Parts: sequence; C-alpha cells; structure tokens
Amino acid sequence: MKPDYNILNVVPHGMPMSLLDGIEDYSDKSLVANVTIRKDSMFCEPDGVPAWVGLEYMGQAVAAYAGVKARIANQPVRIGFLVSTRRYESACSHFPVGTSLSVSVNQVTDNTIGLQVFTCRITGKNIEIQANLNVFLPENLEEFYGKT
Repeated sequence: MKPDYNILNVVPHGMPMSLLDGIEDYSDKSLVANVTIRKDSMFCEPDGVPAWVGLEYMGQAVAAYAGVKARIANQPVRIGFLVSTRRYESACSHFPVGTSLSVSVNQVTDNTIGLQVFTCRITGKNIEIQANLNVFLPENLEEFYGKT
C-alpha cells in the first residue's frame, strides 16, 4: 500500500539533510522510496551525486520505514542509528543528474527496538546496488545518551 505520508513527517531529518523525495510503497516488512538526482541535490558534484551517498539513501529509507510504522501505531517518530553495512558496492562512481532511483528496504529481523537488520537495494537506469544495513533503535533515547 502507498501510505499518504510526507517524507519529512516520517524521517527525523530536516531540510536540507532529508534526501528522499517520497514513498512509493509500504508493507509490514518493507518500504520503497524514491529520489531523483537534481543539480541542486545535496552532495551533487559535476558528475552527479557520488554513489557512496546511496548508503545514506538506504539509511533514510530504513528511517522512513520505521517512521511510517510508528505513525500507523500512533507513536512518535524516533531517532535510530546506522551501525554498519555489508557489501555496499557500486559499479558506478556517481548517480547522474536526471536519474530516478528507487530505494527499497526489507526488514530481516523482527525487533521493534534494539539492533535490526535490513536488506536494501537501489535501482535506476543501469544502476543496481545492494547492501545489508544494521541499525539500532534505542528504546529510550535519553537513557541511551545517559541523560536523566
């Protein structure tokens, strides 16, 4: 189903660091987001956006998944942390201006808090990147940071 959420309402990033354009699809275990590379896209260089930024696209798609899930449950959107990635390899050095990317994330673990694993994929014209992301969603952010 396509949830009717503005990306800024489900990803705990403000502009200009909110990099995704929108959400294409959502299910209980997955989300598909989109981004179109523009000359004014964050991190854009003469050749386009460096492919390493795709890791952040994946991370923000995971955040969007968690945010939509929270909104559906009438919970607040919470901050999570990218812990690590595996096998992020790109055959291209940049995402060229004008390229439309689809960023899909699939939850592998069933945790609602703590360490979670996602398989992620970025696809576009002549682009296919896959990676696993390990993310951490603390139950209580203040306790995690040690604030009382």
